[in-house]
Amino acid sequence: MTDERHEFRVVSTKDVHIGRVVGLRLDQVAMPGGGTAAREVVEHLGAVAVVALDEQDNVTLIHQYRHPIGHRLWELPAGLIDHAGEDPVATAARELVEEVGLEAREFRTLVDVAASPGFTDEVVRVYLGTGLSTVDREMLGDEEADLVIRRFPLDEAVDMALRGEIVNGSTVAGLLATQAIRRDGRTPRPADAPWRDRPTRFAARRS
Repeated sequence: MTDERHEFRVVSTKDVHIGRVVGLRLDQVAMPGGGTAAREVVEHLGAVAVVALDEQDNVTLIHQYRHPIGHRLWELPAGLIDHAGEDPVATAARELVEEVGLEAREFRTLVDVAASPGFTDEVVRVYLGTGLSTVDREMLGDEEADLVIRRFPLDEAVDMALRGEIVNGSTVAGLLATQAIRRDGRTPRPADAPWRDRPTRFAARRS
């Protein structure tokens, strides 16, 4: 018995749309039966999110309008990694200041979340930010001016996720991971932990 497995090679690829934040390509992929299958792939810049946890175990969430969903969602402070070589920890620190007016003395890696790997390469790295201090927030656009910022006890935020009141994937994952750390004494990874699945293809297009 051999241990060889099929290699899903890309036989051909075609760009369908290249936008500002995402790209859409159509790949023809070699399948185990000998034929090929079309796979639509949404390329993404990649993003980071931050569970900003204070000394009283409160987390800061934002209420933000999300057009594809059609209403506002409770989410962690988050943002896109705009450049191929950008340090994701620096991105997290920047977004924390811009969106909620907080600085964190320490960042650690909680989880990496593949948003929907059946059709997109988007992966979000979620950090735990601690040692918080308040700074001036700089609003950079109309959407950020509309943000509602609120602190919730960690347990309450987890309950909101379990009730379906928080549905953003990286937010749910980050809250549950933080609760596991706080309750079970688990150790998060360092901020610069290897990120194997960080998206790179779309960022490289923009370089």
